[in-house]
This record gives sequence, C-alpha cells and structure tokens, in this order.
Amino acid sequence: MSRRTNARFVAVQRTLVLLVVAAVFVAPAARAQGIPPASSTAAPAAAAPVASAAAADNALPTPAATAIAASGVPGPTPTPSAAAVAAMASTAGIDDARLKAAGAAADNGNWLTHGRTYSEQRYSPLEQVNTSNVTQLKPVWTFFTGLTRGHEATPVAVDGVLYFTGAWSVVFAVDARTGSLLWRHDPKVPGETAPKACCDVVNRGVAVYRGKVYVGTLDGRLIALDAKTGTKVWEAVTVDQSKPYTVTGAPRVVKGRVIIGNGGAELGVRGYLSAYDAETGKLDWRMYSVPGNPADGFESKALEEAAPTWKGGKWWEIGGGGTMWDAIVYDPDLDLLYVGTGNGSPWVR
Repeated sequence: MSRRTNARFVAVQRTLVLLVVAAVFVAPAARAQGIPPASSTAAPAAAAPVASAAAADNALPTPAATAIAASGVPGPTPTPSAAAVAAMASTAGIDDARLKAAGAAADNGNWLTHGRTYSEQRYSPLEQVNTSNVTQLKPVWTFFTGLTRGHEATPVAVDGVLYFTGAWSVVFAVDARTGSLLWRHDPKVPGETAPKACCDVVNRGVAVYRGKVYVGTLDGRLIALDAKTGTKVWEAVTVDQSKPYTVTGAPRVVKGRVIIGNGGAELGVRGYLSAYDAETGKLDWRMYSVPGNPADGFESKALEEAAPTWKGGKWWEIGGGGTMWDAIVYDPDLDLLYVGTGNGSPWVR
C-alpha cells in the first residue's frame, strides 16, 4: 500500500469512526505538527472528582466531551454516571476464567479483549440494533480526544466503560453512557519517535486484566495503569530504543502474562514476541521469529533449522525483520498462541 493510498484509507477510517461512534478528533497545533505536548492542562471540573487519584499529567484539555442537544449544538460537559465509576472497580474481576469465557451470554454487552474473545472473531451476538432499525441511529454524544493523528484502536468495553487509545499511545477511559471522561493517561512519547513508524503514530488499543489497563507505546514501552484512576503502576522497556523499533499493536493477556510484539521490519530490526508478568512487569519469556547471528547460537531448534534458508550475506546485521506487531490469537484448549509476522528484512522487492 502506497503512502498516498494509506493516507486516503486513514481519512476514510476517521470518517467511519465519526459516523458510527460519534467521535470527533480535534487537536492542538503541536499534535498537528507531529509533536506531543510537553504537558496537559487541567481537567474539566465535572471530571475532577472521578480522576482525583490520577496524576496531574493525566488531565484532558477542555472540552473533554460534550452532550449533543436536539438542535445539534454542543451542550455542557456531562458528569460521569455512578454506574461508570463503579464499573472501573469491576475490572478487578477480569481474570483468566472470565477472558476464557468472554463469549458467554453474561458478557454479551462487553468487549473484554482486543477481538472480543480469545479467538478474535470480532462477532457480537447483540440483536437490539438490526436491519429494521439501523437507519434510526443518531449521535447522542461526542468525545474530543484532542489528537488529530491516526485513531485505529478497538475500544475495550467493560460494564459501560470504554478503554481505548488515540495517537501517540494516549489512553482514555470514557463513560459509554454519557461520553464523559473518567481519566486520561499520556505516556509522553518523544516526538522524535515518529520517523520510526511506517504508518503514522497510531495505536490499536489496550488490554484489561485484574484491575489494570495495559498499553504498548510507540517508543517501545509496556505500561500498566490502574483501571480506576489511570495512574501508572509499572513500566517496562520492551525494545532496544536505539534501533527503529515501534510498538503499535494492542497487548493481549494470557494466563497472567501480558503478550506484546513490535514493529519496524521495513527499517531493519529483528522481530520477537515478549511475555511480561501482569502484576510486576518482569519479563517472563521472549520468542524470536527469525534467526540471529549463527556465531551466537540459536534460541530454539526451529531457528537453527531456519538459518540455512537465509541467504545474501550477513542478514543478521540488518535485523532480519519478521516483526510480530499485532496479530496474536490464543487457543485456550490447545494452550497455543498463533502469531502473524511482518515482512522479512532486507526487503528488496
């Protein structure tokens, strides 16, 4: 896909988000130029009690959200519902058993993981909106993220609260009933990270597990946030930040481990998948997708067998590619992860 075609795709994608979710993206000049702001302004007064435990840098510039009156004119910023405030605490109940049963009828109104279930079929059994009434849908609220770059996240929905990301890996928790901001976390990704990303400073979402929200940042960090406040619990650097790695994919949580990959195959890095302890942030295991320098030995028998198929000199000096940047599916019955990869590198075609 060419950059021009990709730009058109992003433009169409933003339009779809506007129409279906009623989300409008308005940004400060700094973000429009591709530079994250150094700090955020204070949160709206209505949202302050909910986010009182959050750090000051998690505040959202006014307006955070607006109610849409019948005339179509934005109204005052709504107050978060009591149900949404309570729901943030309910994330503590999202454990391995609930994720495994995410497709059960009890969670029909939720979207607990990136593709809704571990199989990531993205199918919702809800029937209230159907072919007979879909034309009657109308916007009820609009939420301003304050960001103009690409928005590609799948929101995770837990008991009426939406957890999602915008450009620059900024995380939001929003009351789905009113469109009001519950909290915001800006990981302050350095602006100079942008050239490492092939396709804009996007992020594809979060994972929620045992009271925490997990996000991978463009500059290669994995961050755990308190689901009630948006405050940082722990942070781990998952890549060599001196190399052109990026993280734009959504984390997945499997058996107490946060699974995260990375991107950058076009620019010459070696792809791998990592698993971090969900409670502590400690690296548990790492799996490479392509062989490295044969002189250093191989991490697995599979990589040793693959090495003779690599030709063209010292491929390991320019990475090898094969980055596992987003497609991650777990089969709990077989206890297997199925992971897609990006292109190899050097990429000479």
